[in-house]
Amino acid sequence: MAEVTSVNISERKGTPKHPVPEIRLKLRHGIVGDAHAGDWHRQISLLAEESVDTMRAACPIPLTDGIFAENINTVGIDLKRLPVGTRLRIGETEVEVTQIGKECHSDCAIKQAVGKCVMPTEGIFAVVVREGTVRAGDEIEILEGEP
Repeated sequence: MAEVTSVNISERKGTPKHPVPEIRLKLRHGIVGDAHAGDWHRQISLLAEESVDTMRAACPIPLTDGIFAENINTVGIDLKRLPVGTRLRIGETEVEVTQIGKECHSDCAIKQAVGKCVMPTEGIFAVVVREGTVRAGDEIEILEGEP
């Protein structure tokens, strides 16, 4: 079973994301209280713990939840293989995948320390389709576009 392992926000742009007990997803907005929220195609970022684990062995920096600027950490689902347009039920919410990966910031401490970063190729972005609250432990289910 796929599930959420952590939910993370940053209240101001340019500051690291940190775990919170829950996040509230809002239509045409993203995550209430997150600095990157807005009516655009990258409202929510997701990254699999399996991807983070591949970096932990090689990285001298502690890789805590939110370190890659991800809003939702997951386990048990191969996020990077989901095509754009895939819908996911996450707890009581629903999101639609809009983008796979993004360019890594050149000053990313992880990339400087290890020479690579997983977010550009293994992180995904989504928009809110159904509002609600997401917490660690919530189940994730693929609704459409299953690979």
